Amino acid sequence: MTAVHSTSRLVRKLEEVLGPDIRSALADPSVVEIMLNSDGNLFVERLGQTISRIGQMDTTAAEIAIGGVAHSTGTTVDERRPIISAELPIGGHRFEGLLPPVVQAPVFCIRKRASRLVPLDDYVSDGSMTAEQACLLRHAVDNRFNILVSGGTGSGKTTLANALIAEIAAVASNDRLIILEDTVEIRCGSRNALALRTSDEIDMQRLLKSTLRLRPDRIIVGEVRDGAALSLLKSWNTGHPGGIATVHANSARSALRRIEQLTAEATPQPMQSVIGEAIDLVVSIERTATGRRLGELLRVGGHDGTAYRLEPYREGNRDAA
Repeated sequence: MTAVHSTSRLVRKLEEVLGPDIRSALADPSVVEIMLNSDGNLFVERLGQTISRIGQMDTTAAEIAIGGVAHSTGTTVDERRPIISAELPIGGHRFEGLLPPVVQAPVFCIRKRASRLVPLDDYVSDGSMTAEQACLLRHAVDNRFNILVSGGTGSGKTTLANALIAEIAAVASNDRLIILEDTVEIRCGSRNALALRTSDEIDMQRLLKSTLRLRPDRIIVGEVRDGAALSLLKSWNTGHPGGIATVHANSARSALRRIEQLTAEATPQPMQSVIGEAIDLVVSIERTATGRRLGELLRVGGHDGTAYRLEPYREGNRDAA
């Protein structure tokens, strides 16, 4: 049996075991997350809405599904290795599955890839940001600011990053973009883009080292999670302005502290001055009870040895360093 036939057979088996509720949610462009709890209840989160229950999945089917995803990556999941982090072979969505003993019964979460690009104008029309904020973000992209997008879980960091990348494609179509990710989530319509992915053997730091030899104009990282943050900052500081990265943090100011923590994984030396030089703008996006909202836009003007020089980013100071 060829690899193609084997893969298609696995996909068909997974589609069958996942059941109609999950298949429907996977096909629904408004769904961003699908969650199975240990009691068998299935929930989804839709854009701009609260989490809602959509059905039930029995333990056996859930265990088969988790095992199938593990098999698609050439690994196994069992009592000794009860956690699998992978891409769902249906659509390439991010999949996190857990088995006992770390949970009472099989659970998983599917974070869907963006099914469509949400342009900045749509953020304005649905009230997620103001027209002034959209104008400021366009100005930042056009002026090659290094932009750090921060937010909590499910806040829409990647969706906003995709919108900013679309602006790059619109105003700097000749720029060469190198995109680095752990799982495929970034959408890029640029005509000169190269996507790199980490693997079990090649981590983000190694990819960043290789990136500098691939003639990038702008370097984009899907999410900064570890000591590779230091490599990213150095690359942004060495003739590659105009990059975008996301980080898990609940505010713009805490995003800078989070980057400090991540760089500390790579070096014991304080890196505030490097952070202050590399990052030009921190954009915070938040998930609220009524939907996602753009929070603070902080202009970073360096570090004075004691604190970061920060000010709100607005029309009056948008060109100030």
